[in-house]
Amino acid sequence: MAQQAIEIPGQLESRIQSLAASAPTQPWLNNTEKELLKTEIKQLLKENNAQLVAHYYVDDDLQALAEETGGTVADSLEMANFGAQSDADMLVVCGVRFMGETSKMLSPEKTVLMPDLDATCSLDVGCPADEFAKFCAQHPDRTVLVYANTSAEVKAIADWVVTSGNALQIVRHLKEKGEKLIWAPDRHLGHWIQKETGIDMIRWQGHCIVHDEFKTFELQRLKKQHPKAKILVHPESPADVVDVADVVGSTKVLLGAVTSMPDKEFIVATDYGIFYKMQQMAPGKKLYIAPTGSKTQSCNSCAHCPWMAMNGLQNLRDCLKNRSGEVFVEEQVRIKALRSLERMLDFSRQAGLVKVAS
Repeated sequence: MAQQAIEIPGQLESRIQSLAASAPTQPWLNNTEKELLKTEIKQLLKENNAQLVAHYYVDDDLQALAEETGGTVADSLEMANFGAQSDADMLVVCGVRFMGETSKMLSPEKTVLMPDLDATCSLDVGCPADEFAKFCAQHPDRTVLVYANTSAEVKAIADWVVTSGNALQIVRHLKEKGEKLIWAPDRHLGHWIQKETGIDMIRWQGHCIVHDEFKTFELQRLKKQHPKAKILVHPESPADVVDVADVVGSTKVLLGAVTSMPDKEFIVATDYGIFYKMQQMAPGKKLYIAPTGSKTQSCNSCAHCPWMAMNGLQNLRDCLKNRSGEVFVEEQVRIKALRSLERMLDFSRQAGLVKVAS
């Protein structure tokens, strides 16, 4: 059973760290300024027949605004499904670049805007399409699975696109068919899936700069302070962190655990943007942010994606007002990538993992 790993070049690691460090932060706004912007955004959404599609990791104000205006707050799988089934003329994606690209690929007739097109993802940056294509060509006998956190060009190379919400089910399906896999780009999620399914897999060695920073010793120290708390971990985290978890899964799985489990306290090892929805769904429970960093107190992410943080009320208003930040995907790339995306969505709808429009 292959467990080969493909190292990514050191210059890519340097580029990821440089991009993360230079990601701009949104200006602080008082409550009056926020309310004025929200009122203007709501009017612009109506005028443009637009819907907000927001990820769980963006700012609380954006999540609340999406809910208030008939949009959605979701993980990447539900975001893709919502956009594909929406009857809006415009989708405004509050998240990172690959999410906007996915919406455009599934809804080419719609205008897709993003508050900041420079909001990227370390997994996307760490898996360049040209290098990945060369590797795949060396293993033509393997089925290529790529995580949704990749560029349109990488998706165009793949046989399947998966998310953390459907990867296990899809990989189990492929194992039953006797297939061998190339997995990209998240090394930790790939390792967890390989361990859970036993499938023959070669893994690209990308990582999420948020989840890669969670440390076992930090979780254990926090657990001593809150011995009754259950530990919830996203599978993009290192294997030793996953091993101490009570629940491992996608954002949707972690949300379900907080609401369905009888426990009253939870330590949550994922981007702290999820706390808005968790506290909304389980207001009577105590939630603790899992610490990141190291014994030297270094921290790249501090449990929040710097690119998700590039989404704010001001640049959301501006992109709607000026119709700026429009997402485009080359048609030839879109057509190729659409095969792997639609395969994922078809499987997920049949498996009941996402809603089907009535």
